[in-house]
Amino acid sequence: MSREIRLNAFDMNCVGHIQQGLWTHPRDQSTRYTDIHYWMELARKLEAGLFDGVFFADVLGAYDVYGGGVDATLRGAVQLPVNDPSLVIPAMAAATRHLGFGVTCNLTYEPPFSFARRMSTLDHLTGGRIGWNIVTGYLDSAARATGLSGQMAHDDRYDLADEYMSLVYKFWEGSWEDGAVRKDRAARVYADPSKVHRVVHDGRQYKVDALHLCEPSPQRTPVLYQAGASTRGRQFAATHAECVFVNGQSMSGVKAIVDDIRALAVKFGRQAQDVKVFMGATVVTGRTEAEAREKFEDYKRHVDVEAALAHASASMGIDFAKYGMDEPVQTDKSQAIVSNVEAMTRSAGPTWTKRKLIEQMVLGSRQQPMVGSPGQIADQLIAWSEQAGVDGFNLSRTVTPECFEDFIELVVPVLQERGVYKTAYADGVYREKLFGRARLPATHAAAAYRAGAGVPGCERGGNDR
Repeated sequence: MSREIRLNAFDMNCVGHIQQGLWTHPRDQSTRYTDIHYWMELARKLEAGLFDGVFFADVLGAYDVYGGGVDATLRGAVQLPVNDPSLVIPAMAAATRHLGFGVTCNLTYEPPFSFARRMSTLDHLTGGRIGWNIVTGYLDSAARATGLSGQMAHDDRYDLADEYMSLVYKFWEGSWEDGAVRKDRAARVYADPSKVHRVVHDGRQYKVDALHLCEPSPQRTPVLYQAGASTRGRQFAATHAECVFVNGQSMSGVKAIVDDIRALAVKFGRQAQDVKVFMGATVVTGRTEAEAREKFEDYKRHVDVEAALAHASASMGIDFAKYGMDEPVQTDKSQAIVSNVEAMTRSAGPTWTKRKLIEQMVLGSRQQPMVGSPGQIADQLIAWSEQAGVDGFNLSRTVTPECFEDFIELVVPVLQERGVYKTAYADGVYREKLFGRARLPATHAAAAYRAGAGVPGCERGGNDR
């Protein structure tokens, strides 16, 4: 029997997300992003389509690499303006019962103490449906916005992230024991002080002495997403991530990444099935192949090439405005998303040009769209699942919400007929729906920080020192 395909809607609390320029399409509603009802409507649509979740991208800072400024970014609404995605989640959760929420939060610029509280709060308010996409950032503009002269080197950011993770695990898993919350009205005891512990941490990057302010949430630790496909990123994912987001390239290339991450996870004492891989996908479909092709050509007329270059310049750390169309691009000094540069080099060769890049951005991004009838789309998704080993897909929006409505109405029934997509939600919290358990397993790195695990860093609460 084929594995069950998982689906997330890949979105962002902004106008122009991945497919640059499509916000100008007359049927696109992304300019409603400041309207809470827009997000609630989307949540209901996705839950009706039995989507596992909505995966929110986010970015701190502005895309100011292209041309050395933000003019092209502002004209094309290239993830600017952009609002905080975490603030729309409670409303979306209130409109649904099962839909999960993966939210991107940059750990580099936020103290672990306050961040741990926000995630626990969201997990409580959603009834255990929150996930965290762990990112370390890639924009110098974000570093400057938070008082730094520039961002850390790529691999150094992951070293910082490893320490950060140990701290939030201490808050989520170790500060409050199971059974600490008594809610005993008669005895006038809400929480048992002997089962609440201070987190004491003296590390290279962080010094902390604090209780976690939240009682244990349904999942304790949110479902952990991570999107790094570089060598260092894969090591981090194999240690921490439950769900890994990869961008599609060749099927063999994706399979190599998937196999490598799972092999590393096993090396680190985890089970291969403890890691689910979601591949980014852009789908344009219609009732027939001809209808899908017609829609695709319609969408292409709204692509903004300059906006796409502004986005690519920031994500690759390369100012493409400095290059002629056929001038070889220098790629050896990027501190942005290294895996994006590596992927472009794999697809276009060691010496590539701005023209080659533009040729790949057929819908305003480098993500090659799947275009076809529902059956043809289902064939492709199943092939990726079976041959590359991916567990599911982050479906990038094109013209919204039309793209999700088309997929739900046309493709989902075909996937269900072929036995690779659920016909009803399973019970339980987000992690339970994905993995069959509410809490992280004992083989995960976070388990070492649970009360009684013997790892230094958590001391009894109250006034005891």
